[in-house]
Amino acid sequence: MIKPTPRELTREERREIKRLVTEMCANYDRQYGCLPLDYGRCYMIDKYWTGAYCKYFRNAVLPLNPKLEAALLDGKPPALPAAAETKPCEICGKPFMGDGRQRYCSDKCVNKARRRSEAGRARKYRSKKKSSVTGIPL
Repeated sequence: MIKPTPRELTREERREIKRLVTEMCANYDRQYGCLPLDYGRCYMIDKYWTGAYCKYFRNAVLPLNPKLEAALLDGKPPALPAAAETKPCEICGKPFMGDGRQRYCSDKCVNKARRRSEAGRARKYRSKKKSSVTGIPL
């Protein structure tokens, strides 16, 4: 069997693993942590990468969530909803994965938007500026 390449877990996967461990794992105790381990802390709760899993978790707890099981054991990241995660660039209209308040897809579009904004600001300034000799707007 070919082992899948390790990848970073998504926020939702980490949240679901923690929920499964704290609610469904028979080896986990809220006061003492993981009972079979000497140091107590369950390493499945602090997991950030796919790869080695607790045997009990993999065999007894993970099958309770088939979607998570498929995502973790097949090695494929969950599909992102295309329409919800992408938004169009305000300059070129190309869809991109926005990061918070990001409005443009690339540095090229950022520079183009900055030039447009500065040109509009300069145009407005020139329209309000008056001649020092006649007092008439230029």
